[in-house]
Amino acid sequence: MSEPLIELRNISKRFGGVRALDDVSISIRPGEIHCLAGENGSGKSTIIKVMSGIYQPDEGEIIIDGTPVTQLDPIQAVQKGVQVIYQDFSLFGNLTVAENLALNTYILEGRSRMDWRRARQMARDVLERLGVRIDIDADVETLPTSGKQIVAIARAILAEARLIVMDEPTTALTRHEVDALFDIVRDLQSHGIAVLFVSHKMREMLEISERLTVFRNGRKVAEGDMRDFDEASITHAMTGLELNDEPYLAQLSSNKAPVLQVSGLRVPDSVSDVDLTIRPGEIVGISGLIGSGRTEFARALFGMEPAASGQIVINGKDQFPRSVQQAIALGVAYVPEDRLSEGLFLTQSIERNMVVSILERLRKGLFLDHARMRNRTEEMFDAMQIAAPSADTAVGNLSGGNAQRVMLGRWLLTGAKILILNGPTVGVDVGSKAKIHRIIRDLARNEGLAVIMISDDVPELVGNCSSIHVMHEGRFVAELSGADMTEAGINDSLKSLN
Repeated sequence: MSEPLIELRNISKRFGGVRALDDVSISIRPGEIHCLAGENGSGKSTIIKVMSGIYQPDEGEIIIDGTPVTQLDPIQAVQKGVQVIYQDFSLFGNLTVAENLALNTYILEGRSRMDWRRARQMARDVLERLGVRIDIDADVETLPTSGKQIVAIARAILAEARLIVMDEPTTALTRHEVDALFDIVRDLQSHGIAVLFVSHKMREMLEISERLTVFRNGRKVAEGDMRDFDEASITHAMTGLELNDEPYLAQLSSNKAPVLQVSGLRVPDSVSDVDLTIRPGEIVGISGLIGSGRTEFARALFGMEPAASGQIVINGKDQFPRSVQQAIALGVAYVPEDRLSEGLFLTQSIERNMVVSILERLRKGLFLDHARMRNRTEEMFDAMQIAAPSADTAVGNLSGGNAQRVMLGRWLLTGAKILILNGPTVGVDVGSKAKIHRIIRDLARNEGLAVIMISDDVPELVGNCSSIHVMHEGRFVAELSGADMTEAGINDSLKSLN
């Protein structure tokens, strides 16, 4: 067995009175694919920043190639072959692929002028090594998420990386793109490059990793060969809980009138002749590749696609929402896929984020009824099981799961009868994910809420939906329910679309 490329021994790190890391150790060998798992706040990000020289540990030591390293800084880390690819990729969107790939090399060489021919050749060579085709003259900001990720990996290779840390690399990728990324990761391994794969997604951990380390509350709670773990044991290590993953069974009654009926819905260039019927208490899933029209369909139901046409019947009335305000008045709510840029006011409090959609209902004459506003917020704060000191906490200080529950709470305060969830647990850890699923199920089962769940997470759809539609090129091309609603069935439908 080869000696570790990098070892972090008995690392502790404090921020004020908070101990972010408590005597943790982790080692990574050359060419190893190692997964680091844990819920938000478990210490994953902190250990990565110690490993890459951004943070200095309060206690413990860092050993690279068998030699202790004191006062590791980011430049030294890069020189020793440690590269981190964060979720935002840290690329220059207004520069081309070739420019992004050559820039670090030219800076390290101290060049003041760009050698365009060499830059383009460097880009072609590294992308050919990865076995991918990307327009090297395209501005990076025009690339899809998967393309940006490839550019970030290629940049790390050009910097002679020996360890590449990938922080939640599959959050915004389709299954097809995940497969392509995993092919690249295995190719990196074949060249002796180690990969530290940080993820919340257990299926992906089990598929790609050889070894696993699990953090919880700043401590290492599990470590070993991936063959010794399964989903249940990883979940228990991450949360300390036994989570129930029994599928949702909608208690539907044939005498209940549909809450939503969609007929011949069209959105120019994205949705064509879509029909859908949902009854109270039903959770309907929608899967499909990116660009299939899923999001445009959701936006049309929420009045955000004014050019949409067709028929929408809500609670027995022919009501086509032509604006967001009309949709809310009709009892429709929409939780967008990107809660940070489309849904939340990060610098504002939980209370302000929750009540923003019902301010007119909270007026007392010319002024807001602050006592009523606080009462409504606190009721929803408790119902959504939000972990925060108080409703005055800024949303930007919350974990992904708690922020998502603030979004859910906001729309439930409107009295919504139809809830559209676009990527409801993207970037959410396994414990919060289970809580969000439980809340959605309870609302459907006990309150009769009709839910449309759009997701790339096939197990999420299978475990929570009454039926699932597969969308392709703006149309529903398959519907699965009952015994046919399996992960294999959905994956087969999706693969046939590639």
